[in-house]
Formats: sequence, structure tokens, C-alpha cells
Amino acid sequence: MTVPLLDLRAQYESIRGEIDAAIAAVIESQRFILGPVVERFEAEVAEYLGVPHAVACASGTDALLLVLKALDLEPGDEVIVPAFTFFASAGAIWNAGLRPVFADIDPATFNVDPASVRAAITDRTRAIVVVHLFGQMADMPALEAIAREYGLALIEDAAQAFGARQRQGEVWRMAGTVGTAGCFSFFPSKNLGAFGDGGMVVTRDAALAERVRMLRTHGGREMYHHEFVGTNSRLDALQAAVLSAKLPHLRRWSEGRRANAAAYDADFADVAEVITPTVLEVNEPIFNQYTLRVQDRDGLKAHLDAQGIGNAIYYPVALHLQPCFATLGYRPGDLVESERATREVLSLPVFAELTAEQRSRVVEAVRGYYGRSQT
Repeated sequence: MTVPLLDLRAQYESIRGEIDAAIAAVIESQRFILGPVVERFEAEVAEYLGVPHAVACASGTDALLLVLKALDLEPGDEVIVPAFTFFASAGAIWNAGLRPVFADIDPATFNVDPASVRAAITDRTRAIVVVHLFGQMADMPALEAIAREYGLALIEDAAQAFGARQRQGEVWRMAGTVGTAGCFSFFPSKNLGAFGDGGMVVTRDAALAERVRMLRTHGGREMYHHEFVGTNSRLDALQAAVLSAKLPHLRRWSEGRRANAAAYDADFADVAEVITPTVLEVNEPIFNQYTLRVQDRDGLKAHLDAQGIGNAIYYPVALHLQPCFATLGYRPGDLVESERATREVLSLPVFAELTAEQRSRVVEAVRGYYGRSQT
């Protein structure tokens, strides 16, 4: 039996009628860009997350870029970002005319280390981009305290964490709602995924939300009148309709991902060579990825590939060592935990529709590589 890393068809088949009806309604309306369907989805997200403002855009990358531009920073201003994350987290900083400054990660959670963030602050630092990697929120109280102390914007890259939350005292706070603004991706592989690209900015700041709205439509409130030099980053109505149909199912899907992750944790508990994900007690993750740490990562990957077991390396090269950022002057050994993670991480199938038989096959393959019979 082969097992895919992600089975989007299985998810679609479970709600085919709802999806097809939502798409048909948009086609019937012939209103494809922004409009009432997108506005409805924005309102649904705002209610789901408990924020007053949600602004849809064309992608998660654009969400980051629009926020950075809306903050009206100066060219060359520095923005701190983790080195172990998807490229967009830093690429958006560069494309906004700003300078990415890379921080290292906590080896247990893969999220940015607040101590490394603090050490990276200079008199040119203006913002922090914190990534909630693999669907688990970073240490927001510590990062909020740093941002307040230095007067920095705190931008949440929650592209992998829609619906994840963190407890502070008796209050649960949703990913994307804690900082200055939160940025989401609706790329098809995300836990809330469209049938193409899509993104969202959420914030409690009305002025920031309005500026993002204008920037996504060439910098104006009305056609042919431009207050800023913006861009074209509009969510189309077909994607909004798909996402609206999926949103009511998200909590159930997240519960399924957490159940699969818990089963893996138990199944690998006696395999010393495998380090399963660490979840902070205050966090409720959504497991956009289920990521192991193993010493012989490439050997395990080749073994799983040969057996038809879906897997992926998120991410093989830390951002501070990417050739496009060579002019920033980073060298191997500068951010040791980020670099170590790139050599050790391997993600397994964890999607909600994963069957017990499929999961058992994944476990059998991993355990077999280490010479352990299945428990």
C-alpha cells in the first residue's frame, strides 16, 4: 500500500456537494473578483478568529508583503525573521525594500527563539516576523514583551497555523490575532486550503486594515484614484466560495490531525532514534505538518520513498544560507539550530482523512527502518 503525504481528493469527496454548489453559485453570479462572496468570507474569518478586520488577498506571500508595505517603513529598515521557515517569510521582507535579519530557533518546537530575536535587535530594527511553524504557535508572550520594549511591530506569519491557538492564563488566543497583524495562506496544501492561491491579513488596527485594503487594489479606495502605489492582490470569488464551504469543517479536520499526531507519538515512543514533535503545554496546534527529527534523515527518506510512503523535508536549506541572501553576510555555523534542523527534519502524512490502515503502514515503514517490529 502506498500512502500519500496529503490526499486532497479525499477531503474534496467528503464535502463534494457543498463545494460544487458554492462554485456553481459564483459561476451563476458571474462576479469573479472580490465582491459579496469575498466579503462574506472575510466576515466569516473575522468571526472565527475573533478580530474586527480581515482583508483577503491573492496569496499568503502577498499578505506578508502588504502588511510590511502598510507599515510605511523606510528602505533598509531591519525586520527580524527566523532562518528556519518557508522562503516567503523572508522574501516578502526583501521585496518590501527592507533588510531581513535572521534569528535562530528553539530546537524543541522549531519556532523562533525569543532570546535570539532579542540578540538580533539593532537601532535599525522596526519589526519582527514570527512564524507559527508546522501549525504550532511560537512563544507569543515573550515575543510580545520584546516588541513592546523596543517599540517594534509584531507580524504573525500564520500561513501554516489557521485555527491553532495558545492559552495565556484563562484566555485562548488564536494564531494571527495576537500581534500587529496576522498573515494567512490558503494554498491548497494548507489545513484550510483553496483550489488555488489565496491569502488573508487580519488585524485589530482599523487604519492598518484600511491601508491593506487599498494596497491590494493599486492603492486606492475607488477605481482610477490612487493614494498609494499599491498592487493587484485580490482574492477571487471562486476561491472565497471554496474556503467558505470548507471553514465549518475546519475544527473537525484539526481534531483529526491532532488524533493522528497523538497516535504517531505513541507508536514511536519506544524508538529512540525518532524524536516526535514537542508541543508546548499552552498550545493547541493544528499539525499542518507532523515533523520528526532523526539523525539519518536522508536514509530514512530514501527508505520511505522506496516503500511508497509520502514524506517531505521542510526545509532543506536555512534561509540565511540561501544564495539570494549571500550579500547579507551570513556563514555556516551562524545559526546552529536552524542549520541542524535542516539536516534532521522529515514530515509524515497527518491529514485528517488518513485512515488507520494508512497510518499503520507509515508506522510500519518507519519502525522497520530502525529494525523495530510494530507494537
